[in-house]
Amino acid sequence: MSPRVKPNTFDPRGRLLFLAAVLGACGFAIAARAAWLQLLSPEFYQQQGDARFVRDVPIMASRGSILDRSGETLAASSPVASVWANPKETLQHSERLGDLAKALGLPRRELARRLGERADREFVYLRRHMNPDAAAAVVALGIPGVHEQREFRRFYPHGEVLAHVLGSTNIDDRGQEGLELAFDPWLTGRPGSKRVIRNRQGQVIDDVDLLRPAEPGRDLVLSIDRRVQYLAYRELKAALTLHGAQSGSVVVLDIPTGEVIAMVNQPSYNPNARAPGQESARRNRAVTDLVEPGSVIKAFTVAAAMENGADPTRQIDTNPGFFPLHNHTIRDVRNFGMVDMARLLQKSSNIASTKLALEMSNEHFYDVLNRFGFAQTTNSGFPGEAGGRLEAPGGWGEVEKATISYGYGISVTPLQVAQGYAALGNGGRLLAPTFVRGGNVAQGNGRQVIDPQIARSVVGMLETVVAPGGTATTAAVAGYRVAGKSGTTRRSVAGGYEKRYVSMFAGIVPVRQPRFAMVVAIHDPSAGAYYGGAVAAPVFHSVMDGALRLMDVPPDNVRGWFATAPEDATQEIGTDGLVPLDAPATAEPAAGVQP
Repeated sequence: MSPRVKPNTFDPRGRLLFLAAVLGACGFAIAARAAWLQLLSPEFYQQQGDARFVRDVPIMASRGSILDRSGETLAASSPVASVWANPKETLQHSERLGDLAKALGLPRRELARRLGERADREFVYLRRHMNPDAAAAVVALGIPGVHEQREFRRFYPHGEVLAHVLGSTNIDDRGQEGLELAFDPWLTGRPGSKRVIRNRQGQVIDDVDLLRPAEPGRDLVLSIDRRVQYLAYRELKAALTLHGAQSGSVVVLDIPTGEVIAMVNQPSYNPNARAPGQESARRNRAVTDLVEPGSVIKAFTVAAAMENGADPTRQIDTNPGFFPLHNHTIRDVRNFGMVDMARLLQKSSNIASTKLALEMSNEHFYDVLNRFGFAQTTNSGFPGEAGGRLEAPGGWGEVEKATISYGYGISVTPLQVAQGYAALGNGGRLLAPTFVRGGNVAQGNGRQVIDPQIARSVVGMLETVVAPGGTATTAAVAGYRVAGKSGTTRRSVAGGYEKRYVSMFAGIVPVRQPRFAMVVAIHDPSAGAYYGGAVAAPVFHSVMDGALRLMDVPPDNVRGWFATAPEDATQEIGTDGLVPLDAPATAEPAAGVQP
């Protein structure tokens, strides 16, 4: 019996159809999934890809420049580069730290320590504000995790000359002192932003989109004239060297506008070098430091007396050179006999000033001083400006009022004195000092603080102080009529006054049509003379002699241009009405000091 043969049940066609169906279903599923991910719901994977490779990076905005009144640059921001690293990445390639440290100019141990302390972070600055080419060379080493960032750094072309006015910025280019701080919102730009693609090494390989353009800061045009500023800086520094003084300040105001033309202090500092310390040198003494002004205040005593009805030609008896007052004695440096108000200022008589003050009420005298801006800030807007000190009139006795009349018992800043003298030169109108050119446009003609005729009369009297026979003949400027007042005070300490002096001069020029008011204050002169007429007045002369010509101010004393130089005033220069004080301002002035 032959074996049975099973029928052949293999169906290749069916299997092929089945396999085709399975593959078709898989392909459809893949296509459907791809369509779902790419067309209908791409957000998740797009976000995942962007999270790894797309970054929004800031676009740094440059800070606005600061210019002088003629448009010359006083402060500008220059592009620099900073090198930073991702410590997590960089530390994984520790064998490259030596190359990196050498390129950065750092010790390898210091670099390793800095990265190690921040190993849990993704960002650390390695070096700030490098030359862009030097930073690019560091990045070109190809060390993983090391990158560069573009920034800006502030530069001050005039260095020390304008340091106290401009101030400085910090390492992030934000204002910290001076006008950089006062106008920081105006000068600071608005950073932009852009979207970029980075590779896995963190390098930018493509710019995707500009999200927001950077907006640079606005420029600031100051009232400062860099030429006059340099003159004031040079002459003040020379005066401190000549007289062995410790510090000093100069302020020059434009009388018609109240604009600050120059403001310098010594000692100064270089704002381009961010050295620690230097706190004393960084202080703008013309605005922040208070001094007792001494005899320069007598101009306002005379103005107050005239407003109170006193006749400026009336003779005041100062015989015999001292004046007893409530168990105290007011003294002049010598017996001036009978004096009118002009001679009071010319010879700087403390006795005559005292007698004028005693004829006024406390409230009236205080009101006049207050109207001229003393015992309050000038509203210049300068950061840290001091307001001065003057006790309320209810607390004055006759001795207190007497000492205030010749400049003790009242504390002011050099800027306040300059503002007061500018008001006298401006026909009795007080303007707030401004550091911005045209900054007082909205203020108009200012505030009338005293009758214009009184202001003009006082200025005329002050002209005799600089004329032969006055206490400040060294302030005279050839071709120009000068009015001013010198002053010298002892510096107060706990329990009295020490033999350290402040020499001052405040002046107005030219008298016919006043343009500039200038104040010079020099602290602690120790080499010979210390009177304001001998120490501070020559600085006024030197600065104004150049400034009047630089600013094209026409002469108002052509007839005297070739006149003989003023007579040697050594017999008068330096008295300034100064008497040494051995106790606070309410105490008795001691015997007069002879020059």
